[in-house]
Amino acid sequence: MVDFEVPDMTGEPERSRSEGLSAGGGPDWLTLGQAARYLGVAQSTIRKWSDGGRLPAFYTPGGHRRFRKSDLDAFLSGSRGAAGEVRARILVVDDDDGLREYLRVTLETDGYTVREAANAAEGLAALDEEPPDLILLDVMMPEVDGFEMLRRVHERHGVGAIPVIMFSGKVDEAATAAERGAQAFIGKPFDPQQLIDATKQLLRS
Repeated sequence: MVDFEVPDMTGEPERSRSEGLSAGGGPDWLTLGQAARYLGVAQSTIRKWSDGGRLPAFYTPGGHRRFRKSDLDAFLSGSRGAAGEVRARILVVDDDDGLREYLRVTLETDGYTVREAANAAEGLAALDEEPPDLILLDVMMPEVDGFEMLRRVHERHGVGAIPVIMFSGKVDEAATAAERGAQAFIGKPFDPQQLIDATKQLLRS
């Protein structure tokens, strides 16, 4: 196999693997950041897919990951149904940056398209731009809390039109979430599989 030199196009090198291959330069090769933008996911999601073998990655002599555009196109085709079905869209609304990132990576790894919002105002704006198929909504947020956002979602789109999973560190808020029209409630900290199962169940219904 021929090794090609690739210019270093990222600011921070990644740990190289002994089994890594050297990737060629040119328009058909993308950096980690470019691949993330191309697929519309977080860089951490690309790393997870690559580490898990779902997405082929090659390595420069300096240890930087490179991705072939043809592999990304094949991955995109595989992530859609046989009839070209678009992946379900999920909106995550939470003021915790770390938790939003965790939810995004977890859900994107399972094949969903995810958009983040740091507060209710951002969430409602995202909702108006492109209504999602499901909303993951934190209860405890500054200024406008999750229950008020849920009310506004129902006001604009109708009760039950967009499934909503609410989450909170206070387990006793589960009953309130149900009364306000949420389809499900999950307490913090999360069980990742519980979140995925609840998401799949609501998107199937």
